[in-house]
Amino acid sequence: MAFSASDHDRIASAIADAELRTSGEIVCVVTEQKHRYVSTGLAAAALIAFALPLAAVLLGADFAALMPWRGWSADPAADLRAGIEAYSVVQAVIFAVAAALVAYTGLGAALTPRAIKRERVHAEALSQFRARGIGRTRARTGVLIYVSMADHLAEVVADEGIYAKVPPEFWGTTVAALIAGLKAGDAARGFVDAVALAGGVLAEHFPPELRDNPNELPDRLIEL
Repeated sequence: MAFSASDHDRIASAIADAELRTSGEIVCVVTEQKHRYVSTGLAAAALIAFALPLAAVLLGADFAALMPWRGWSADPAADLRAGIEAYSVVQAVIFAVAAALVAYTGLGAALTPRAIKRERVHAEALSQFRARGIGRTRARTGVLIYVSMADHLAEVVADEGIYAKVPPEFWGTTVAALIAGLKAGDAARGFVDAVALAGGVLAEHFPPELRDNPNELPDRLIEL
């Protein structure tokens, strides 16, 4: 989902307006980057490579017939060895094809449980929180609103100064407002609504300092 110049202006204005009423800082980050979920893909490929040849054998397939160059044989041990070799080759080919499919067609992401995706998005949000310097504000009152468009997941990360006063359950409301805008096809509105909620709770617990309220972090949507 592309953000227009107007979308960026709306979000930037919402952040600036919210921060006028608080000493807290709000940062918005969105990423379109897709993750291949390699571990899930490899696990799925291994399962397919195990199950398909086994099912074929149970249905009467003779993999040794795939090796006609071996010619006639009256040695049962040699026939068994040929069957095992052919079975192994078939498994390897199926694994390679399945691994390529799940890695390059998006099946890896589709097969990945949502809980695993949520853990990865949470880790990415924490990484952005650190990388953007949100944890280095003077009063430790920074908030990150993070969205992974590919995974359809959103995360809010608040610094320790905020968690001491704002219950963690509040941020579920912020995420819900953000997702509502995304589902409606107006991602900018989702960010604006989420920023307004975050700004409101920050203003309640962390009003601006009368003499000095510097803008410590950029008031804009960061696209990755």
